[in-house]
Amino acid sequence: MGASFVKTIFDTKGLSMIRIGNQQTVNLLRFFDQLPDPRSEVNRLHLLGDVIVTAICAVVAGADGPTAIAKWAELNEIWLKKHLKLPNGTPGKDTFRRVLSSLNPIVFQQCFGQWLESLRAAGDGESNDDAMRKMRHVAIDGKTLRRSHDKKNGLGPLHMVSAWASDCGIALGQVATDEKSNEITAIPELLAIIDIEDTVVTIDAAGCQKNIARQIVQGKGDYVLALKSNQKTLFDEVRLILGCHMRDDFADCPVSRHVEVEQGHGRVEARDYYQITVPSHLHGRSQWKGLKTIGVAIRRYEEHGVEKSAARYYLSSLRRNGKRFAAAVRRHWSVENTLHWSLDMTYREDESRVRERRFGENLAWLRRMTLSLIKQHPSKDSNIMKRRMAGWNVDFLMQILTGKGA
Repeated sequence: MGASFVKTIFDTKGLSMIRIGNQQTVNLLRFFDQLPDPRSEVNRLHLLGDVIVTAICAVVAGADGPTAIAKWAELNEIWLKKHLKLPNGTPGKDTFRRVLSSLNPIVFQQCFGQWLESLRAAGDGESNDDAMRKMRHVAIDGKTLRRSHDKKNGLGPLHMVSAWASDCGIALGQVATDEKSNEITAIPELLAIIDIEDTVVTIDAAGCQKNIARQIVQGKGDYVLALKSNQKTLFDEVRLILGCHMRDDFADCPVSRHVEVEQGHGRVEARDYYQITVPSHLHGRSQWKGLKTIGVAIRRYEEHGVEKSAARYYLSSLRRNGKRFAAAVRRHWSVENTLHWSLDMTYREDESRVRERRFGENLAWLRRMTLSLIKQHPSKDSNIMKRRMAGWNVDFLMQILTGKGA
């Protein structure tokens, strides 16, 4: 979803808008207006939409919590009043904390998801088709906020499972858990709140579960699931089948293959992808909804003068197509290399000491949502530099919010 396709502007009434292709407009703020206001009506001084939009702006500009958000708002009150109502001035830190501690995280995310869906519905012609194609791969993976543990209340660090549209750099949703092992229950919750129709969903071995495969197929999507020893019988059998066929170069088995060679940092890496139709005798085949192929990705590289290799095995509902299989496997790692790495480098998320769970989850979502906006800006500057520039200059901040370059 490139910057040329989506442009967000503020109208004279202070409502944030989206302008798409043929000048149709959709009111972005109305999606946040659908949020139930969790605050008591007694002494309610600030509009919920104003609080949320101010928080989005401040986090883009470098704020990392309610105190910093409130301070940024105070320093930029004149600019904010040009775009928001702010009937009682800018909110204080307690208001931001109270709102972020009480908003329903799933409903908060759904507002952003509904905005994305409105782009699909409102776009027209080739640009809309291109945008939709770019959103057809979603990688799901977890990340632990290492310093968010709460020993006093017996809670480990907060673990976030995120859905990442890798081709366009947009976070589609997240679910929080207290332990990495709880990804098995978090992933179905996450799949339930995002649109996966006509989408290839990739998940690491923690999500290689029959119920998850079924849910993806029922959602009219396809899956590529990494297979490891957590499905030991199936893993051993798939590894044996593919290993036997590789020994005679698939002489008696139709195969789709793809080879990639990369050179960088003084070394050469090759990746070989092999994909075959799932054998009829595969153990438990019928229990995996939509299962059509099994595959392997082999990484060959040299380390300290010694040639090494590593293999990863996969179950997939995709038909045989080596290039598409390779693309799905490769794109999955963007959730780690692009989303998680950016959250740590740009937002220092691993250093977050927030312990209150709902507040931590909503703050984490603000980071993911604003990172999605930052990544759409066409500047070649790093994400860190873009965020600094947004804090230094409100005109550049507006570029981030509108998707417009200078």
